[in-house]
Amino acid sequence: MAYQAEYMWIDGSEPTREIRGKTRILADGATPGIWGYDGSSTNQATGDNSDVVLNPVFQCPDPIRGGDNILVLCETLLTEDLSPHPTNTRAAAAAALEKYADQEPIFGLEQEYTLINPSTGWPAGFPPNGFPAPQGPYYCGVGALKIHGRDLIELHTQACIDAGLAISGTNAEVMPGQWEFQIGPVDTVTVGDHLWVARYLLYRLAEDFEVEVSIEAKPMKGDWNGAGMHTNFSTKAMRESYDPIIAACEAMGTEDAVARHLAGYGTGIEDRLTGAHETQRFDQFSYGVSDRGASIRIPWQVARDGKGYIEDRRPNANADPYVVSELLTSTICAALA
Repeated sequence: MAYQAEYMWIDGSEPTREIRGKTRILADGATPGIWGYDGSSTNQATGDNSDVVLNPVFQCPDPIRGGDNILVLCETLLTEDLSPHPTNTRAAAAAALEKYADQEPIFGLEQEYTLINPSTGWPAGFPPNGFPAPQGPYYCGVGALKIHGRDLIELHTQACIDAGLAISGTNAEVMPGQWEFQIGPVDTVTVGDHLWVARYLLYRLAEDFEVEVSIEAKPMKGDWNGAGMHTNFSTKAMRESYDPIIAACEAMGTEDAVARHLAGYGTGIEDRLTGAHETQRFDQFSYGVSDRGASIRIPWQVARDGKGYIEDRRPNANADPYVVSELLTSTICAALA
């Protein structure tokens, strides 16, 4: 008897990283070990030295194949000394968590995405060569004229639950064909592990519906919302009092921090962070209570309770969650140390 292990890893695609996968057949009772692949086909090696090592770091049940089959998320290593590959962003997130573990950093990521009709290249719900009614009724909407793709979303949600991922919610978003799922609250590394696997499951299930999933930051130009990955973050101190909340916002607003974070928040920042459509401009920084037009929103209940978390509204939907979680952990935890 045997089972299937779907090995997954993050490639070296530019400017947006992608998840790849291939299947390994293992005998019952066998433990998934290190494996490898052709890095010259994933922008991670040259043809004359093409091997890249896959090192399993997270596994869960495979909710699509079922049975004893599993999903195996791997980090990428160099063959020479098994050190992290230059494209291995998980390693930096793990180092940040280890350094600041005593502050107990916790994340919740809000992954927005857009369902695309492959035959038209337009979002689901957009008529061919035309536009639907303006934004307004689609956010958290109900009804066939407002909502498109719910069958896929329901399957994806259940798949994440069956896989044991920390999925905490889903909703239809502001633009037709646009949706969101949330992962968290979990730590700096786990949030990236779970979000990448959730992305894989979404892409894989969308194949069966012949729908393309886009995490492009601005899938439709004009008067339409972009797609972000709003990032909720707290430390133990932030969950206990309000002063660390303000200190965290101030730390994020320094010139150096703004530059580093925007560089790591995904491609298309300038297209999405325009100052319109519930965003602050990319070249400005602000924070405020209940302000969705700020770079960082302090939820109203946090201000009322005097403790809690902050929401960084700048990361794009196409950002690498390991990069985002490392940046927030390093910047804020250093300031609060």
